[in-house]
Amino acid sequence: MRHQILLDVDTGRDDALAIMFAVLHPEIDLQAITCVEGNTSLENVVSNTLKILDLVDAPPVPVALGARRPLVEPPRDASWIHGKHGLGDVDLPPSGRQTEPTHAVELMRRCLCDAPEPLTLVALGPLTNIALLLRMHPEVSGRIKQIVFMGGSATIGNATPVAEFNFWHDPEAAHIVLTSGIPLTMYGWDILWSMRTPADQVAELCASPSQVRRTAGRLLGFEVADPSNGETVIYDCIGDAGTLCALVAPELYGVERRPVQVVLTPGPARGQTIVDRRAMAGEDAVHATAEQHPLVDVVTSAHNNEVLALFFATLGDR
Repeated sequence: MRHQILLDVDTGRDDALAIMFAVLHPEIDLQAITCVEGNTSLENVVSNTLKILDLVDAPPVPVALGARRPLVEPPRDASWIHGKHGLGDVDLPPSGRQTEPTHAVELMRRCLCDAPEPLTLVALGPLTNIALLLRMHPEVSGRIKQIVFMGGSATIGNATPVAEFNFWHDPEAAHIVLTSGIPLTMYGWDILWSMRTPADQVAELCASPSQVRRTAGRLLGFEVADPSNGETVIYDCIGDAGTLCALVAPELYGVERRPVQVVLTPGPARGQTIVDRRAMAGEDAVHATAEQHPLVDVVTSAHNNEVLALFFATLGDR
C-alpha cells in the first residue's frame, strides 16, 4: 500500500529525521511539505527542510511557508533543545531549491483538490496550518483521508507537566483539528519519548561513511543543557519520525480508540490532552454532566526495537 501524504513540519532535529524517512520509504508518496513555526523560526524551518531534501536527494517536492505564530498564543519556540538553527550542530550546505510562491494553506488546498484520491495529512508540528486550512476551506475536509499527527499525550507532557509542546503551542488549533470530524490518529509525547536510540547505535551512525546516516547520528546525539538545572540532556529518540513509522507499519503499535479533548482554559492545564481511557462510565455520565468528545485512534504502545529497526533500515547506507 502506497501512502500519498502531505507533510506539515516545524523542522527541528526530529522533523529532519521524519523527512528523511518520508522521502526514502518506498511506501510513502510525498506530495508536498508545508512549514509552520514551532521548534524554531519559520525561516529556519524552511531552510532546514530544503537542506534535508537535498541530503536525501529528494525529487522536486513543493514546499511552502505557513503560519508564523499560533492562532491566539504568542510564538514560543523550542530552540533550546533543537539548537540555534534547529538542526543541533549539523551544518548542511544551503539549498538551491525554491519554495512555492503561495501560502501553505493554499498549497494544501490545491494538492487536495487536484489529487485523484483523498490524501493523508501528517502533521508533525503545531496544528496551526491544518486548523487554518479547515477554517478557510472547509470544503476540502472530504478530500482528507485521515490526519495523523504528532501531538498531545495520554500521560505526562514536556512543555508543562501535563501538556505536550505542539498542543501547548497552539491549543485552539488542536481543538479545531480534534473536532473536525476527520479520521484522526494521535502519536503522543508519551510514545515519542519512549523511542530512545541506544548510545552505541548513535556512535555507530556518527562514524558511518554514509552522509545520511552520519547526519542522523549527529541529530540524535546532540547534547543540550537542561535550563532548569544545567545538566546535559541528549534528545536521542527518533521523535516525529515514529509518526511516519506508525503510518506504514501500524502492526508495530498498539492503538486504542478513545475520546480526546484539549484543555483551552488559562492556567497550568492549558494545552493538556485528556484521553478518556476508562473501561466503564463514571459519575459524569451517571449525573449527566459528561460532554461528548471526538473519538481518536490513540497510539498507546510500540514495539520499540522493531520500530527503530524499520527506521534505520529505511535510511539505507547511501
